[in-house]
Amino acid sequence: MNENLTLSEAFKQTTYPLSGHGPRSIQVLKEALEHIDGNLESDMYGKGKVIEDFQEKMAGVLGKETAVFFPSGTMAQQIALRIWCDQKGLKRVAYHPLCHLEIHEEDGLKELHHIEPILLADSNRLITLDDVCNMNEDIACLLLELPQREIGGQLPEYSELEAISTYCREQGIKLHLDGARLFEILPYYQKSAAEICALFDSVYISFYKGIGGITGAVLAGDVDFTKESKVWKRRHGGDLISLYPYIISSDYYFEQRVDKMGQYYEDAKELAAIVNECHGVTSKPAKPVSNMFHIHFAVPKEKLEPVLFSIYEATGLGIVGYLTKIDETSCYSELSIGDRYANIPKDVIQRAFQMLDEKMRAMI
Repeated sequence: MNENLTLSEAFKQTTYPLSGHGPRSIQVLKEALEHIDGNLESDMYGKGKVIEDFQEKMAGVLGKETAVFFPSGTMAQQIALRIWCDQKGLKRVAYHPLCHLEIHEEDGLKELHHIEPILLADSNRLITLDDVCNMNEDIACLLLELPQREIGGQLPEYSELEAISTYCREQGIKLHLDGARLFEILPYYQKSAAEICALFDSVYISFYKGIGGITGAVLAGDVDFTKESKVWKRRHGGDLISLYPYIISSDYYFEQRVDKMGQYYEDAKELAAIVNECHGVTSKPAKPVSNMFHIHFAVPKEKLEPVLFSIYEATGLGIVGYLTKIDETSCYSELSIGDRYANIPKDVIQRAFQMLDEKMRAMI
């Protein structure tokens, strides 16, 4: 293996990368379009059969009155919170300190909409009912992310989720779901998407994460909410002349993968058990609650990278494509199990993690 490669490049060149469904190449779009009649008319500025049929379909899946397709989840969620703030006349919302809006959007909510976020809970744990009940500030909306990606994809118990929903409705607080990975949590909760979404006033879902589409998102809620969201979508420049490549790929891969989420979840639990047998390596959560979890290493990033290179070259298994520093003695990465995992020989996985165990023992 070329010594000048980055870890990401080395991961992509392995025979068996652990995470995901496959490479994000042009083939993803080509496959989605293969079965489409070339005479099908495209959508035009948010109207037309292609977009309207898909929006109606997803509203039904989510158990909401209506749904709107957006080119990005960033756009959709900022708009959702803006609508709820305007409705209450209060530009203040609450969410987790590691919420996507707080750490990945260059303060878009604050700079574009002048909305003040209240950060609930410590950064290393989930928001609880007590956190919500003990807020000192009035808020228009509470955002919950299920699962909470930045802390390993953790989930609250369903009873806790129900209690938070009930409290918010009693207090006149709108509850918004960041459901970027909604379908991935259904096997754990043993609930339908509509049952979970019934606890929320508005819902966002993504089509490029676990579903594996090109890009795209849906924002769902009641008729008045989605009508207003279309106005803001136009204001944000989200009403592209046509969105059909994103819509068609979203629909195609949704149908391909939504019923596989249970298998991805079982595969993730199997892999986490193997991970936790390695010296100085742990999964977070210890037992995954979706197809995604974090893998923590009790050695610094600089020492681990050459070890991973050697394992990739010796076994052909790509464990992770990046490492994030935690402190001077540890680092972590994320694993999201998809179509690839089922095609990896079990002996290859066992051999790679046996090598990792041996090398970790030599370092610690």
